[in-house]
Amino acid sequence: MSKDNLLNLLEAEAGKYVSGEEISQKLQVSRTAVWKKIRKLTSEGYIIEAVPRLGYRLSGKPSHLSVHELLPKLNTKSFGRALHLLDVVPSTQDEVRRLADQGAAEGTLVIAEQQTKGRGRMGRSWASPKGKGIWMSLLLRPPVPLPLTPQLTLLAAVALSRGISRLVPITIGIKWPNDLLVNGKKISGILLESAAEDERLRYVIVGMGISVNLDPEDYPEELLEKAISLKMASGAVIDRSELIAVILEEFERLYALYLEQGFAPIRSLWEAHSVTLNNHTVLNTPQGQVQGIPRELDDMGGLRIELEDGSFKTIYSAVIDS
Repeated sequence: MSKDNLLNLLEAEAGKYVSGEEISQKLQVSRTAVWKKIRKLTSEGYIIEAVPRLGYRLSGKPSHLSVHELLPKLNTKSFGRALHLLDVVPSTQDEVRRLADQGAAEGTLVIAEQQTKGRGRMGRSWASPKGKGIWMSLLLRPPVPLPLTPQLTLLAAVALSRGISRLVPITIGIKWPNDLLVNGKKISGILLESAAEDERLRYVIVGMGISVNLDPEDYPEELLEKAISLKMASGAVIDRSELIAVILEEFERLYALYLEQGFAPIRSLWEAHSVTLNNHTVLNTPQGQVQGIPRELDDMGGLRIELEDGSFKTIYSAVIDS
């Protein structure tokens, strides 16, 4: 008997007591084996009440993610099927890079309960407290030319936005290129890092940090005006396993669409979710500050800005002032 079979049985009873004798008969094991598996589950953080003459009842689940919880919820072909669930790591990006260099397959996913050196775009640090968010990195091996890599950043933003919206009833906007905002406050960050050889794209690592069940006290004071969690925005605790599953499903579907039809459908979806387009914007680029009104994405994923004199300029790398 595996502990998964026992857990499935207790979950199926929806909070009712199940006698040890019934469990023993259904799983065809001894009462001693049942007791040992109950102890194993409780050691992993499951709350199981044991009452004489009534039996066992599952009354609480661990707050940490588990392979047992996540894998059955996945509705994907490859994304997340090779799953590495870790406790504390410096960065999930570094873990996936190590696996990629060892030949890991596309769709390999690393999730950590906590990052000690999580990072975002432009080298910024990313707050990732234990057990309250989704800190994960996904390995892609796209058969596309190296210059098209920025398109995948925009694809990732659309996938996260659509995935979150399926589970949490809030309105999400995308600030170019890939910040997800709720009421102007950031709920998610995306970081793409790639490896190339002889102008050929070897792989792309998509790092995703989502503030799921963080409370105000989990943020540094200086970030409270700029950041928010899904729990704070919706007023409800979010099931992280469910959220990971729907995000991966959206990501895999959009990625397949991208490989089949190119960037055009992704561009349309991104523009539909954008809070950057058609608003006066200040962009800090490596070449200096640019002001204007973003009108659309170009075919490469750059942001086309209408300047004050009516001319257009395309920006591929910038930080947008809040």
